[in-house]
Amino acid sequence: MRYLLLIGLGGGLGSMARYLCQRWMAIYYPHSFPFGTLIVNIAGCFLIGILWGLSLRPNGMNEGWRLFLMTGICGGFTTFSAFSMESLQLLRAEKTGLFMLYVVCSVILGLVATLAAFRLTQS
Repeated sequence: MRYLLLIGLGGGLGSMARYLCQRWMAIYYPHSFPFGTLIVNIAGCFLIGILWGLSLRPNGMNEGWRLFLMTGICGGFTTFSAFSMESLQLLRAEKTGLFMLYVVCSVILGLVATLAAFRLTQS
């Protein structure tokens, strides 16, 4: 039960952070391309890479911290459900080029950010 509470608390905090980041991007960079979600996904991938790398160190984080930070905060912060919906919205709006750019950037840059962050923690 303790772990579920830690995950729920982290997920709530991550979701609130995601909302604030997306709102900020929408206000200051209004565009049909979903920059807010792209930035959140890349930042979330980078963060989970750092946390993953740190958790594997000899004196890494305990199970409670790992669940709170990685499953909770990162899980609530990253937005691949929003990514899917926004991708389909771009297709429905017949913005195929933006759809392709968004999908490729999200997946490739997310993987690169996670790997880079993980390697940073292994040095």
